[in-house]
Amino acid sequence: MASAARELVIQRLSLVRSLCESEEQRLLEQVHGEEERAHQSILTQRVHWAEALQKLDTIRTGLVGMLTHLDDLQLIQKEQEIFERLVAGLNSDWTLQQMLLHRLGVLILTGACCLLALFHFHPSGAMSFVFGTIGKLRTEDIRIDERTVSPFLQLSDDRKTLTFSTKKSKPCADGPERFDHWPNALAATSFQDGLHAWIVNVQNSCAYKVGVASAHLPRKGSGSDCRLGHNAFSWVFSRYDQEFRFLHNGQHEPLGLLRGPAQLGVLLDLQARELLFYEPTSGTVLYTHHGAFPGPLFPVFAVADQTISIIR
Repeated sequence: MASAARELVIQRLSLVRSLCESEEQRLLEQVHGEEERAHQSILTQRVHWAEALQKLDTIRTGLVGMLTHLDDLQLIQKEQEIFERLVAGLNSDWTLQQMLLHRLGVLILTGACCLLALFHFHPSGAMSFVFGTIGKLRTEDIRIDERTVSPFLQLSDDRKTLTFSTKKSKPCADGPERFDHWPNALAATSFQDGLHAWIVNVQNSCAYKVGVASAHLPRKGSGSDCRLGHNAFSWVFSRYDQEFRFLHNGQHEPLGLLRGPAQLGVLLDLQARELLFYEPTSGTVLYTHHGAFPGPLFPVFAVADQTISIIR
């Protein structure tokens, strides 16, 4: 009996050892995967930062040259060019800014030009915007167009919160604007030019899409032509469980994120043909897309789990 008990204990110990070794191997593979994703994220941020520094250095050099060599009349004549360079991006060198304001303050005090749009780059590489002397990011007042809301979504009274439901809502007018299958919704506001920003609270959802879409995006049916990111008319940041991707025209680009953002910021620069997703709390750039956008663009949203809300 003692011998049998001993054999049983040895077998159990062997089984426990095997399980421990398997778990150790699994954890090591998981740690290795996290290290790879962290490394990729660092490389992405490094590329953004290097591009930002190069761009800002070029702009700063050009502005300093203009301020140094142009007289007051020439500065007035080149007001629009100077303003456009400022809007293209200016680093946080306050000496240069004060030089600009000193030379231009009296000359372009009229109209909106007295509020210069100054760009600052966060140390992590994300862009934030300072308009005039207030150091706040100007964001759009985005509201959902209730005519477009899928019957699987519930829209709050202030038209800023979308909640997913597995059952269709009560029958409502099914106009041509409404998505009848995919849980999508469009904003009531569209953009044709300029720079625009908005922030979405996504911390309560593990399945959502946020981005922009063309007015030509089809609304009816279950095909990919109506599914955000699976056609040529939509550009979205997508989360499904722990998978984060940028989707456009059926192309899925994985994003090596270690965790899901609680808030998702969107910057749309139509003049520069750039769409940027970032995390507002840390200023981390999550993804940047460069390319042409056809026609006016609407902020677009999809949610298949819990709730997302437009913050501002």
